Amino acid sequence: MKVEHTVEILFQGDSITDCSRNRDDVWSLGRGYPNLIAAELGYRLAESQPAFMNRGISGNRVSDLYARWNEDAIYLQPKRLSILIGVNDAWRIMDNLPTGAADRFESAYRHLLQVTKPYLPETGLILMEPFILNCGVPAAKWNEWKALIAGYQATARQLAAEYDAVWVPLQARFEAACSRADAAYWIADGVHPTAAGHQLIADAWLEAVQSSKLAFSGL
Repeated sequence: MKVEHTVEILFQGDSITDCSRNRDDVWSLGRGYPNLIAAELGYRLAESQPAFMNRGISGNRVSDLYARWNEDAIYLQPKRLSILIGVNDAWRIMDNLPTGAADRFESAYRHLLQVTKPYLPETGLILMEPFILNCGVPAAKWNEWKALIAGYQATARQLAAEYDAVWVPLQARFEAACSRADAAYWIADGVHPTAAGHQLIADAWLEAVQSSKLAFSGL
């Protein structure tokens, strides 16, 4: 695939980012938070006609991102690179699957960023906090899920600081939203956000980015 436009934002991650995007359309954004962010920014910045791309793939762990990083990130040379990953790393461990035999979240994530920086030195990094709520899948082993994801959250936050990335906190925002409606209203199965949950993510992303050095001018 030859990229004809400068990619303003490249969204990377798992099913939460993928969100039913059309794999036959390189510019398909899916139905989730990337589409909501692109809609808002595309409208506000119409004069510059920014291009947005989604390369999230359902089921991916950090190691899966690394395996396809050349073609799905470095080659695309985005101006901003947004990553949301972690829940599948935890899921494999919680389900005692062979792919979860070793917890490689921190080592793989760090290696991914180490590789990214030299090849995308001008690209602004945006790391998003992995999250869950106490319903659906995590509810059966809530304490174990919560402890594992909390560790991933701390790791991702530390990596954001080390690699000068914008940090997008999400767990506390989802928990606060549960005062308005029950957990399943925001994240139907405790892992995958509903339409309302995706809007929450989009709002948090825009708030964090617009308060950072990667803010879009003209908004």
